[in-house]
Amino acid sequence: MKQMKLLSILIIVGMAITALECRSQDEIRLIVRGDDIGSTHAANLGCIQSYREGIMRTVEIMVPCPWFPEAVRMLNENPGLDVGIHLTFTSEWENIKWRPLTNAPSITDEDGYFFPMIWPNERFPEERTLLGSDWVLEEIEAEMRAQIELALKYIPQVSHLSCHMGCAGWDDKVAAVFNRLAKEYDLGIRTSDYKVQRFPGGEKGNTTEERISGFIDGLNKLESGKTYLFVEHPALEGMEMEAVGHDGYYGVNEDRQMVTDMFTSKEVMKAIEERGIRLISYADLVQ
Repeated sequence: MKQMKLLSILIIVGMAITALECRSQDEIRLIVRGDDIGSTHAANLGCIQSYREGIMRTVEIMVPCPWFPEAVRMLNENPGLDVGIHLTFTSEWENIKWRPLTNAPSITDEDGYFFPMIWPNERFPEERTLLGSDWVLEEIEAEMRAQIELALKYIPQVSHLSCHMGCAGWDDKVAAVFNRLAKEYDLGIRTSDYKVQRFPGGEKGNTTEERISGFIDGLNKLESGKTYLFVEHPALEGMEMEAVGHDGYYGVNEDRQMVTDMFTSKEVMKAIEERGIRLISYADLVQ
């Protein structure tokens, strides 16, 4: 009799596990990532609000930036927020600049700041770009290491590396260093390895309502059994962000407040709940 009861229990447990596995295979998973915490006080506030009150589950930290110490404190107060080290080799804004942590003259301008851009474009000629400099690979590796190690020193929940403004995608030798360091520091979570797909839609609108509507349209396009990634830049509008911008992008203040509003929208959260979408982080990909 006891053996029969035990067998029945095992069968029930097995059926439950099978049901959970089937449900897991059919579920929609979404990573909502917020970039550039540490860059400004407003970005720090917007990112933390987007996690505490909204749908963001992963945030990328810019280590060389002036508000890194505050971001560290906030992240330690929110240990459930997954963190990526957003390796930084550009300083694009006109009214605020940052420098490398190391002595790296080959990747800085005449004033010692990172160049505004990696690639030249119609607004930024080659001499104002990293690509147009006489960069030295050893200096790039040393700076990557310094940023990684400073973040790991203070932030326990770091899980991966990422690139600000495509900092490892402009040269094969730089990409090789990035990949080697990601493996060395056990931070090599690549979304492509887990078949993570780009979020469909979510294009920027001129108003918060348009942003929310566009994002919900994207949520309704997500397919069962797949994992998606959405990346944006939350911050809180105000006097600080009003001064942030560069030629070609001066609406930063309003733009990034709209991102925060979208990430914390009750309409968005309701749509996610109704569709049974599971919000996950980069760290969840390897669990």
